[in-house]
Amino acid sequence: MELASADATYLLTLLSLSVVLLLVHIGLQGMLATKELGSAWNAGPRDEGREPQSAQAGRAARASKNFQETYPAFVGLLLGLAFAGDTSGIGLIGASLWLVARVIYIPLYLSGIPYIRSLVWLVSIVALLMMMFGLFA
Repeated sequence: MELASADATYLLTLLSLSVVLLLVHIGLQGMLATKELGSAWNAGPRDEGREPQSAQAGRAARASKNFQETYPAFVGLLLGLAFAGDTSGIGLIGASLWLVARVIYIPLYLSGIPYIRSLVWLVSIVALLMMMFGLFA
């Protein structure tokens, strides 16, 4: 197996794991909202505009929104790295770091831990920049 194809396999594994993380975000947000507002609300059209009011449900929704803001960049950069073949390794490290930081971000946000949560978010942004650099290295 060539180095480029080994890198691509690793990157596609990270892509698959990132989809699992997306599903965790969606599931967590839905579970906490349903816990508060009930399954009839969740199954219904939600025309009445009711939103969960608990701190946990709100944090889960904001964490999910925050994830979705950078997720398209991650996917695009990851596919670019897979296509181009990142021989420097910096893109591979950045992709791994982004995923780990985004996993760590969830419990920090749900727990309401300030500063450290922001630092972990910043690490994920630096990881995206590493991925971008990997495309040009």
